[in-house]
Amino acid sequence: MSHKPLIVVSNDDGYQATGLLVLADALEEVAEVVVVAPERERSAVSHSISLHKPLRLEQWGERRWWSSGTPTDCVYLAVVHLLDRPPDLVVSGINRGPNLAEDVLYSGTVAAAMEACIMDLPALAVSLALDESGSGKIDPDPAPAARLARQVVTDALERGIPHRTLLNLNVPSGYRDGDGWEVTRMGRRNYLREVRVNEDPRGRRYYWIGGPRIGWHDVPGSDCNAIRDGRASLTPIHLDLTHHHLMDELTAWPSSDPS
Repeated sequence: MSHKPLIVVSNDDGYQATGLLVLADALEEVAEVVVVAPERERSAVSHSISLHKPLRLEQWGERRWWSSGTPTDCVYLAVVHLLDRPPDLVVSGINRGPNLAEDVLYSGTVAAAMEACIMDLPALAVSLALDESGSGKIDPDPAPAARLARQVVTDALERGIPHRTLLNLNVPSGYRDGDGWEVTRMGRRNYLREVRVNEDPRGRRYYWIGGPRIGWHDVPGSDCNAIRDGRASLTPIHLDLTHHHLMDELTAWPSSDPS
């Protein structure tokens, strides 16, 4: 019986993604790692869970599986079906591209970590920014980000993560070993929204949604600002979305008193 911590690793880029494989290899040095990841890219599926269709689960290596489902499905299958004991940590990533500010509401990578939180398991999401210094977007070497994630994992296993809280680690494209990280708050994204309308060969319309680029607002101390300035960002995210400061004000609204 292994005395190493047990870690589940998943992602939303698919089980063959380089970031996932490099991360799993890095974590093998400190833990027993079980990988359950989608069979194909599932970016931006948020916390979708497959309640109305069957799922496939296939083993492709030692302690390695892929699932036909979403990142959330993968964590669910790992924890509820595959493992004989609860994992000590769930790590999702390394995502191709950052997950900053409101990105976390769309991200399948963050959703996998969030599913672990719902199961009362500590979790970490890891994302690596693309190199946009040139004319296009270049995938940087994920190895430094994987080693940083391993450092965060080691600290998390030793110190613990509060219940119903996940850690969201974003790493800049130029990160170098030893640069450390900055503890940040969620920033604010600026999505350039667009709908493109096209027509298929049979004359039926179809639509592409999204925008050409995503910017962010200047929020001091935020994850967005840290990545902009070339620093790794570690943000604690809580499942409680209640706007607590507004509760008293809403109670004072006339319609809140049925009498």
